[in-house]
Amino acid sequence: MASSGEDTSNDDDVPPAAAAVAVGAHLLGFSDEILLHILSHVPSTDLVLNVRRTCRKLAVLCLDKSLTHTVLLQKDYEASEDKVKQLVKEIGREIQQLNMAGCYWLSGATIEHVARCRSLVKVNLSGCHLTSLRLSKMLSALQHLRSLAIDVSPGFDAGQLSGECKATLSRVRELKQTLYTPSYGVVPCCTSLEKLLLYFEILDRTREGAILSGQLMVGQSNVPHYQNLRVFYARLAPGYINQEVVRLYLAVLSDRTPENLHAFLISVPGSFAESGATKNLLDSMARNVALDALQLPRSWLNGSSLLQHMKFNNPFYFSFSRCTLSGGHLIQRVINGGKELRSLASLNLSGCVHCLSPDSLLRKAEDDIDSGILETLVASCRNLRHLNLSAAHHHSSEGPGRHLCQLLARLHHLRSLSLPVCSVADSAPRADRAPAQAMHAVPRGFGKKVRIGVQSCPNPFSGQAGPQPSSVFWSLLKNVPFLERLELIGSNFSSAMPRNEPAIRNSLPPCGRAQNVGDSEVAAIGQLAFLRHLTLAQLPSILTGSGLVSIGLQCQQLQSLSLANLGMMGKVVYMSALSDMLKHCKRLKDLRLEQPYFSANAQFFQALSQCSALQRLCLVSRSGTLQPEAVLAFMARCLHVVVCHMFTGESLATCKSLQQSLLRSFQAERPALNVVIFPLLHEGLTNVIRDVPMVHLDEITLFKSRVAEEPPNLWW
Repeated sequence: MASSGEDTSNDDDVPPAAAAVAVGAHLLGFSDEILLHILSHVPSTDLVLNVRRTCRKLAVLCLDKSLTHTVLLQKDYEASEDKVKQLVKEIGREIQQLNMAGCYWLSGATIEHVARCRSLVKVNLSGCHLTSLRLSKMLSALQHLRSLAIDVSPGFDAGQLSGECKATLSRVRELKQTLYTPSYGVVPCCTSLEKLLLYFEILDRTREGAILSGQLMVGQSNVPHYQNLRVFYARLAPGYINQEVVRLYLAVLSDRTPENLHAFLISVPGSFAESGATKNLLDSMARNVALDALQLPRSWLNGSSLLQHMKFNNPFYFSFSRCTLSGGHLIQRVINGGKELRSLASLNLSGCVHCLSPDSLLRKAEDDIDSGILETLVASCRNLRHLNLSAAHHHSSEGPGRHLCQLLARLHHLRSLSLPVCSVADSAPRADRAPAQAMHAVPRGFGKKVRIGVQSCPNPFSGQAGPQPSSVFWSLLKNVPFLERLELIGSNFSSAMPRNEPAIRNSLPPCGRAQNVGDSEVAAIGQLAFLRHLTLAQLPSILTGSGLVSIGLQCQQLQSLSLANLGMMGKVVYMSALSDMLKHCKRLKDLRLEQPYFSANAQFFQALSQCSALQRLCLVSRSGTLQPEAVLAFMARCLHVVVCHMFTGESLATCKSLQQSLLRSFQAERPALNVVIFPLLHEGLTNVIRDVPMVHLDEITLFKSRVAEEPPNLWW
């Protein structure tokens, strides 16, 4: 959109008046409804501070209630202090919903201007700098507030909240609270809560090394009020302190289960032992409520008959991640023997190694799944939009229509899907593919040397690299054309920097069947014209990476890309193809690469510089190298990059020097700049957390599966 409203064409033969008429026909000639739809995709700061000043018609449209009632500043990295202040000054009275989540670069004084938005009903301030006093001052002015999201950081003191602030909190119905310190936060002040979302990110030790304890919460505040609660959600980061603190929140629920509770979700990495209070809570829930969404720690479900007694109304979300849930229990206790569940929109079965097998829990990894169980599941949950089957070995047996991909192809409403790599392999090796054991062999002929990892044929659609219509994976993707997020993650993949698991130095080798998934399967992903988010991890049979070029050419909506451990572990075989792919990724905003021995050299950064929309970059490479001069040149060319995280085999001195150079050169012009350059040692994430605060690690830094991770529309 030309900011001046004039034609920017270089055609000197067109008179200015005719040029103005042409622009009017192209843009201002559209109906108001169409223009409002176009303007809804423009960042709020640009809309109000720039576009509105181009002409009278746009000046009126940019202040339409449909555009000013909801303001989204999340990930608007160009929203500077001055822009936010001016935005609030001009339309603050009109804003009813404001999302500033993750605006870590804005000062507390700027965040305080939110108090001028007196009509606010919903505000998200997660990740923003807020003290108890600033929060008190702000909330005291927001009498219409009904939905709030904040962080509770060390130093928070509920005693500093004023009476007016507490009055506002007493009317809040939805609260999202991220805890970085043991605290009840503002929960006891929210006496009308209907939805409570808790995120526990408390480290077991302070930066000084002191051990934290949940006992710090004793005597802090009155007990929470849960009598009107409809949704309870708690997500815990690893660590005993998070479990200790969440038990204090659950203790009140165990005394009296809210009558209107319809969603109860607790996500805990690892084991979380049941207590007497939690057993009473679950028994009370089984007797008194009918749920629409359920997620419990695996230790609460394993070996338990709890699911048999739970009542469900119109369930829209189930997560049994990492549970020992057998296929028989899944069919009988969750979907009532094949009862139609049209309401179920999201199902997370990641890490459920037995969920597609009969009741026997003696199944080995190489055993085939029971296609009848999956067929029943697909027939019952035909409206599924989000499905996660990762972190397990789901091998299909031979036979027409019995392959996992063929059955999943019936789920035409799928929007996000996560699968283990081995599950998409054909049941029997295809004639067009070399045997698995020969996949890494170097061809020899007439004494000519062949360079490993160099693409022998530049055309990504020819030969083995092209999508094979006969493959079951190709057929699956053809039948789910509106897929927006796809994850192919090796069953035994372990990231060097995981989100919810311990970093493992010596991970397990890839599944044998994953050897049958290579460049042609990756090329098949190019069918997904609406794909926005793609994760590929632990695909050992990537020979050249030529399938990546197909994705770059055809998936023009791709916004985030995560690649990890592709091809041979001792050599990066896909660098040339990746460089070709990146030339076509004009909408790519996030790139995460995790590959041992990766060389972040001038060639790589030159190719990456062509991703003009790139905002966030994360590189994780044990024994990897980087060229500081290439990084600096890349940052100078890519003006929108604000997150640059690199963990390689370089020395601490080299990393610190590069980090300081980047901050010194670019922080003034990019206030949101977030740079972390650090050595990745053998202990992986452990040494990073010790020296780099978790609040500095962006969401793309730590690896995790995101499909069906949370219920859809849980928050904003």
